[in-house]
Amino acid sequence: MQFLKYKAPAIIWFLVILALCSMPGKSIPHISWLELLSFDKFVHASIFFGLQILTMRAFVFSSSFPKLKWLILLFCVTYGGALEIMQSAFFSERSGDVFDFIANSFGCVCGLLLFSSIRKKFPVFF
Repeated sequence: MQFLKYKAPAIIWFLVILALCSMPGKSIPHISWLELLSFDKFVHASIFFGLQILTMRAFVFSSSFPKLKWLILLFCVTYGGALEIMQSAFFSERSGDVFDFIANSFGCVCGLLLFSSIRKKFPVFF
């Protein structure tokens, strides 16, 4: 039961991100006015912020959590980079973008920095 409560959401979100990033480019809605607001980068940062928070939540009760949180950050940033590489090499109608990787990493770092505050503000989720 503990697995379902704490680790399953992170695993599911990990798989959702993989599914979204592997979709053909023509399947993704194109709205030009959102590009003016860098909406794409906001989306990248947001989904990786969520991945960072959910993955940290999965291990928050571990006695080695202070060390694990840095490994989780490294894992999430590496996953973001790997997805960008896979988009340019393997996924049809997709291309990798260094700025997307930066946005992914920014979301991960924000998740790491804000985790304690979110945990205090929403204790029911932890």
